[in-house]
Amino acid sequence: MEPHAMTDSRSDFHEELERLKSDMVRMAAAVTEGVARVTEALLRQDVAEADQIVAADDELDLLALETEERMIEVIALQAPVASDLRKVLVDLRMVMEVERSGDLVTNIAKAIPRLQGAELSPQLRGLIDQMREEAVKLFRKAIDAYVEGDAGLAATVDEFDDRLDALHVEYLDALFASFGTSQMTPQQGFQLAVIGRFYERIGDHAVNISERVQYMVTGSLPAHAGAERARARRIAEEQARS
Repeated sequence: MEPHAMTDSRSDFHEELERLKSDMVRMAAAVTEGVARVTEALLRQDVAEADQIVAADDELDLLALETEERMIEVIALQAPVASDLRKVLVDLRMVMEVERSGDLVTNIAKAIPRLQGAELSPQLRGLIDQMREEAVKLFRKAIDAYVEGDAGLAATVDEFDDRLDALHVEYLDALFASFGTSQMTPQQGFQLAVIGRFYERIGDHAVNISERVQYMVTGSLPAHAGAERARARRIAEEQARS
């Protein structure tokens, strides 16, 4: 390949990476907007709005599929190396994390019809809204780190996730305390507990995104406590056999 052709090819490759980044940001924006929208529908017990949110998830699924297909095509045709390959691999992982976060928004929406008539105390309503706020904040921070290629910003996401985890625990405590004093069936109480878990899981996906951003920038994955324990056990077993 002649030098100018190689230059043109690399230019096309990086332009495609920028387009993929834009699509990723669009998907992430759909998730954060969905979290806010579904929370309003939940607090109003708005079934019609919930149905629209469920239907809108098809568009996110389609965009995720199309984006993933383009990433695979980039790997096949461009054979990226080193940092470029890390970038595409991170994008592939992020598609999954963002799409699954969208599924969690949809799961909250699907639960709304089953909550008709349930009485949510002011404390529960306030905690749901706080979980919404923290989940959106976490997701936006993770995506900002991705867009800016900022490993330092990405590293802070896990710390902020502690706040959402604490809210989730407080929410469950308040929910269990309301049993017998609020107008809701046991099934509705269980559904509300599951909904709290959905918010917490959105935060977990934001943490996963931030970890992949750190890998994209530094080439090293953040330490994982479980993986480190497994590695230590493997080394000990190998030493015992030798």
